[in-house]
Amino acid sequence: MIKYGELTTKKDNRSFFIKKLVSNIKNILKDFDFEIKYDRVRMYIFADNKYIDKIALKLSKVFGIHGIVICHKVNNNTDEIKEKVVEILKETNFNTFKVETKRADKSFEIHTMDFNNIIGSLVLKNFSCKVDVHNPDIILHIEIRVDGTYIYTNEIKGKGGYPVGIQGKGLLMLSGGIDSPVAGYLALKRGVDLECLYFESPPHTSLEAKNKVIKLASIINEYSGNIRVHIVPFTKLQETIYKMVPPNYMITIMRRMMYRISERYAKKIKCEILVNGESIGQVASQTITSMSVINEVTNMPVVRPVACLDKLEIINIAEQINTYETSILPYEDCCTIFVPKHPIINPKLDKCLEYEKRFDYDALIEECIDNIEVVKDLSFNKFEDLL
Repeated sequence: MIKYGELTTKKDNRSFFIKKLVSNIKNILKDFDFEIKYDRVRMYIFADNKYIDKIALKLSKVFGIHGIVICHKVNNNTDEIKEKVVEILKETNFNTFKVETKRADKSFEIHTMDFNNIIGSLVLKNFSCKVDVHNPDIILHIEIRVDGTYIYTNEIKGKGGYPVGIQGKGLLMLSGGIDSPVAGYLALKRGVDLECLYFESPPHTSLEAKNKVIKLASIINEYSGNIRVHIVPFTKLQETIYKMVPPNYMITIMRRMMYRISERYAKKIKCEILVNGESIGQVASQTITSMSVINEVTNMPVVRPVACLDKLEIINIAEQINTYETSILPYEDCCTIFVPKHPIINPKLDKCLEYEKRFDYDALIEECIDNIEVVKDLSFNKFEDLL
């Protein structure tokens, strides 16, 4: 049984959100045999018992789900309900309990409080335990609905948020660091479908650095199922910047080029926003002044989910979503090579424009875009062995 949570606040749009959630669940569970039924209040997924735990684990990473319940369904018959309650509790260790009945089917002959008392008496009669309405070891949930009665004791907390794709598509500027995978995860949680763009500069960056990023994408893809990685050959443009731009402005100009490429390519693959892992003040290119000057090259909305989080907060999320250990692998990406000792923290726009006139960056940008490599298969183990 799936509980929607935040989706229930959507009123007239609820059915649209739920249908998108159904579509995402079918995609995530495509390797299993199952059946889905749903209404505006609940969703039910019917599957073979031997797959239940694996399916529940998959569902725990689907955004838009508030709660996941492995439950037992019987007819709306008091004797059947009582029999199933005893059967379930025989497999459960508890000393205290509480019964919570929801009678959505108002034609059911026994009122909620009376039914709580009936089931409570049954449990007390058959088990050595006592009632605790404040802090019980287990809560016995009984939901009496028109199509049947659902009985369960435990609820798995879902990820919440919105179904991925409900808000359109964004292009994540994914590096091998800690921040951008977390930013991608948070964007997915708000319903943004993602494509990933990675800038590589061989031979200055290694194959391991590339595989590290693909592995990070594969991890956050567990929350989506739709992610592809687009790899930009950035060597020629980055080397040109290194030769033509003063060292203290290299990072600023490089980021401006990345934004130009990201915007043009985002439009090409029909993304509506850019997403990145910039956090205010964390590095020289992420001061307010730097971000303003760098952002000047694009009119596309830029979403920065971790902008106001400190590093420890970002690391905490990275550990929760299992990207941290991969992010700290010692393979440099193009954002960390050619870093000057003293990058400027308050760049001037007129200076950037002056330095950019020194080379034909438009031609280099088009060359980058024309030669982008697309990785569609993000099979986790495929890249695990290459790191």
